[in-house]
Amino acid sequence: MAEAADIQGTSPSPARRRVRRTLALLTGTPLLAGLVQIPAAGAAQAEGRDGVRAASDAGGVSVAVDSLSPAAPGDGDTVTVSGTVTNLGKRTVTDAHVGLRVGERLTTRAAIDEVAEDSHDLSDAPGTEIDDKYGTKFAKLTPGVAESFNVSVPVDELDLGENGVYEFAVALSGQTSAQPWEQVLGVQRTFLPWKPDGSGIKTKTTYLWPLVSDAHMAAETGSNESQTPVFLDEDLAEEISPGGRLDQMVALGKDLDVTWVVDPDLLASVDAMSGSYEVRGADGTNTAGKHQAVAKHWLADLQDAVEDKEVVALPFADPDLASLAHNGTDITGSLSQLQDATDVVANTVEPILHVKPSTDFAWPAEGAVDPSIVKVATSAGADKVIARSDSLQETGGLSYTPSAARPIGGGTTAVVADARLSTAFEGDLTKASASTAAVQRFLAQSLALGLQTGKQRNVVVAPQRMPTGSQARAMAEALTALEHSTWSQSQDLTDAATAKPDPGATTKVPTRSSYPAKLRKRELPHAAFEQIARTQDKLGHFKVVLSDQSRVVTPFGRALNRGMSTAWRGRAAQAQSFRDGVETYLDGLTGRVRLIDKSEMKLSGRSATIPVTVQNNLVQGVDHLVLRLTSTNPTRLKIDGDAYQEQPVTVSGGHSQSVKFTTSANANGQTTVIAQLFTADGQPYGHAVTFNVKVTEITPTVMLVIGGGVLLLVLAGYRMYQQRKRAAARAGDEDGPGEGDDGTADGPENPAGPEARLQGESGAHGRAGDPVQPSDPTPDTAAESADPSGTGERVDR
Repeated sequence: MAEAADIQGTSPSPARRRVRRTLALLTGTPLLAGLVQIPAAGAAQAEGRDGVRAASDAGGVSVAVDSLSPAAPGDGDTVTVSGTVTNLGKRTVTDAHVGLRVGERLTTRAAIDEVAEDSHDLSDAPGTEIDDKYGTKFAKLTPGVAESFNVSVPVDELDLGENGVYEFAVALSGQTSAQPWEQVLGVQRTFLPWKPDGSGIKTKTTYLWPLVSDAHMAAETGSNESQTPVFLDEDLAEEISPGGRLDQMVALGKDLDVTWVVDPDLLASVDAMSGSYEVRGADGTNTAGKHQAVAKHWLADLQDAVEDKEVVALPFADPDLASLAHNGTDITGSLSQLQDATDVVANTVEPILHVKPSTDFAWPAEGAVDPSIVKVATSAGADKVIARSDSLQETGGLSYTPSAARPIGGGTTAVVADARLSTAFEGDLTKASASTAAVQRFLAQSLALGLQTGKQRNVVVAPQRMPTGSQARAMAEALTALEHSTWSQSQDLTDAATAKPDPGATTKVPTRSSYPAKLRKRELPHAAFEQIARTQDKLGHFKVVLSDQSRVVTPFGRALNRGMSTAWRGRAAQAQSFRDGVETYLDGLTGRVRLIDKSEMKLSGRSATIPVTVQNNLVQGVDHLVLRLTSTNPTRLKIDGDAYQEQPVTVSGGHSQSVKFTTSANANGQTTVIAQLFTADGQPYGHAVTFNVKVTEITPTVMLVIGGGVLLLVLAGYRMYQQRKRAAARAGDEDGPGEGDDGTADGPENPAGPEARLQGESGAHGRAGDPVQPSDPTPDTAAESADPSGTGERVDR
């Protein structure tokens, strides 16, 4: 059972080490009591030794092993150890020398962990020192001054026994003026993997070599035909430049037998950088990028490095599967984002790398899984989930580490990476001593795993997603040694995933409550997926009005993928800023197609035309839009005989279009009118424009015009009447007396006077003596004379 715990990725308990030291202290107490009886000088000397040991524990001399070569020696090799010693105390150390010590063979992986955690512990220095001729001497070590050492020893002198991992230490011995006797003042404990014989079954080892980075590209693109990409900063250029992190990853991985795990977003970003691109400055303005040559060179090196190698492609931008499973599945559209990120891989990786990648693998953050994560991970088509042994732990009491592949149901395979090997190169490895310690520990764990049983096993190593340059160098050093070792051979990830599972290995996925709290705290929150869904919804409304949707859908689709990247874990503020930038930029583009505001209008008369202007400040045309004009009071003002009217809208890029609506007024007064754009599917687009229309059916000006026209008509009619009367009078003069212009006989053309007129009328039409009524018909007259009109007369013709 102890070994079962050993292989689950657990570390020895600190409490266990404290118990061991306490027991040692208690065991020594009777001895110390007995020493009281010895002579005073001897007692003082013992006390002094105990004191210097305590001083050494508190500071003493620091020993740093900067290199150990070969890392896994064979028969006939010479082991060379180099590094530095630094006196951390206040007194000068004299008669000092560096010596090598070989400790016991470590038979369990847990024992290796314990030694690694106590690598500078002086209370339990291993073994005895090898012949002092294999050492470096120092006359004195001045406080605070580092001194270098280099020791070489034939491996035969180390007296190594059977195959296994041996504790190996470099110790500094010397004395001070306060304690003038030789003692160990500093130690660095490490490991020496020993298996010179290449016979036996080798462990098949798969090492993932990740090419993953942060999000570097914005949703923004240039307005030109090629849509110049815009980068958030020049960090990516720094990473791929000579000596940069990603440049080192490619250069180191080229000579290793590894499985490349790539994020398509990284490839797409570098590919975009190889052409014209812009970089957003701190003030928000864009400047032209200048690292095209660097991008082209890096891509060429990568293409060469992955040729004939296995390449596994993650979904675009490496989405955070655990965050999505825990905080996003209840939001409509979140899973479709994952599907979209998977679908785009085929058009990204192969065209750039000229290698067909595998898309069958999903890789949750740090290999931590639960049923919801597995469900989300496989929802986009992957049927293999890369987990880690500290998540999917062994519960069957196996005495060895089983193979990686585990069937977990539903046709899904969990590829369980070994936790100890996968985390071996985390932390700060910028110092050579830290890097060397990590390499030796990795090799020791690998050999110890291989010696657990005679069964053939397939082991997967999944390191951190974005190793630093120093971490990558340490990884490469360890892998180079492993590839030349006698106990391991390289294998592709696909082969490891399809290998025959170990029947004794656990296949039970841990419960959701078992997901590590420290990882949950770093997840993308529920609000992040709400914002992504909201932005996606806005994009859906926007794209339907565009004549060329790809100019917007492609850059924004990829930006939404980046918004749910695993790279944002633990960087909540930066992630929020990125998502805000994407949404704000989309809102800005959507707002470039808008209605022009209108001021209050006045309509005179019963009908009028209202123009509404649609402005398009995009570089491309928009259509599939409908403009609706609505009267809030159709009783007073109708739009084309109804409460509202709709008209289709098409506007070319960079232009405006006026749409005219016919209105009819039924009553005077003020009416509010609303203009609103809609998409073809009836969804409102943009902000509505509201304005007032003041309706006046007949205004004073109109009445004045109408009154003047009526007056002119009356005057014209009266004139015509008068002209006809005069014409009739002239005709009467030719046949007999007649009336004058005004119906009297006082004119020069009617000397008989009124009486004669009345007599004439009586004789012609009525009885004598009948009274004359004013309303009686005018007497028939003869046809008008064709003669020219008399002087001073006007005749209508």
